[in-house]
Amino acid sequence: MRKIFLPCFAAIALFGAQAASAQNAAGDPSTETPTASQLPDPVRAMLDAAVETGNRDKVKAVVDVAKTTNPDAVDEIDGIWRDFQTSQRRLANRRAHREEKAIRQSGLFDLWSGRGQIGAFQSSGNNDSFGLTASLNLEREGIDWTHKLDASADYRRNNGSTQREQFRLSYEPNYQIDDGFFAYGLAQFERDRLQGFSARYALSGGIGYKLLDTDSVALSAKLGPAVRRSEFTSGGSETRLAALAGLDFDWQLAENLKFTQDTNAVAETGGSAVLIVDSSNTSLNLVTGLEAGVTDSLTTRLSWTLEYDSNPPPGGVSTDTLSRFTLIYGF
Repeated sequence: MRKIFLPCFAAIALFGAQAASAQNAAGDPSTETPTASQLPDPVRAMLDAAVETGNRDKVKAVVDVAKTTNPDAVDEIDGIWRDFQTSQRRLANRRAHREEKAIRQSGLFDLWSGRGQIGAFQSSGNNDSFGLTASLNLEREGIDWTHKLDASADYRRNNGSTQREQFRLSYEPNYQIDDGFFAYGLAQFERDRLQGFSARYALSGGIGYKLLDTDSVALSAKLGPAVRRSEFTSGGSETRLAALAGLDFDWQLAENLKFTQDTNAVAETGGSAVLIVDSSNTSLNLVTGLEAGVTDSLTTRLSWTLEYDSNPPPGGVSTDTLSRFTLIYGF
C-alpha cells in the first residue's frame, strides 16, 4: 500500500507546483513575451548608425523622419531617442568630471593657450623707414580663475629718426564670482620715451560684469580703483591714485570674421587740491580690430589704436594713433 501511495503523492505535488508556476508567470509582467518590434530592419539600422555618430542633430533628424514614415512605431522610436539623450548626458557628465579633475591636478605652466602676432614694414630710397609691431597674448582658464598675460612692442624709425618706441606688459587674474560677476586684478607696465616717460606702472583691482556671453557675442565691463606711478625721461617721478574703467567686446560676424573692441580708461588725480586742476591726467587706450581667419591657427588682423593723455609731459602730444596689419598664430 505504501508503494502505491508515495508515487501518487509525488505526482500530485509535481502537478501542483507546475500549476502554481504557470499562475505566477501569468501574473508577473516581467515574464510576459516582449512586444514584437514595429520597426523595419532598415529603419532600425539607420537609427543605430545615427546613434553611433553621437551627433545630436543627426540623430534628431533621423528620428523625425523615422517617426513620419513609421507611425506605428512612434513609441519605440521615442524610446530610442530618450535612451540616446540619457547616454549623451552621462557622457557629458563623465567628460566634465575628467576635465575638472585634469584642471585641478594641472601644474602652473599647464593649460595655457595663446596667440602671437607680428607685422613689419621696410622701405628704402627717397624714404628710408622701418617698422615692427609684435604682441603675445596668453590665457589660462581654470574652474574659477582665469589668468591673462599680454605683451606688445611697437617700433618705427624713419630717415634715421625714431618715431615710435613703445613697450607694454600686463597681467590680469580674474575670479568668477557667479555666472555674470567677476573680480579682477591688474598689474601693468608701459614704456614710451617719445611720450615722455621711461616707465609707467599701474596696479588696479575691482569688479567686472559679463553683459553678454554667447557663442557669437561677448561683452564685459570692469571698474575699480588704481594706483599709477610714472617715471619721466626729463627726470623725476610721481605716484597718483586713479580709477580704471575697462570694456571688452568681441563679435563673431561670420565663421572666419571677428570684430573686437578693447578699451581701458584711467583717470588720475593729484595728491593735493592744487594738483587736481594743474596735474590731473586722464588717459585712454582704445583698440579696434577686425580679424579674418585664414586657417584654423592663422588669422589676419587689421586694427586701429588710439592712445590719449590729457596732460602729457613737455614735448609730448595728447593723442597718438596707429594702424596695424598683422598676422596672428594661435596655439
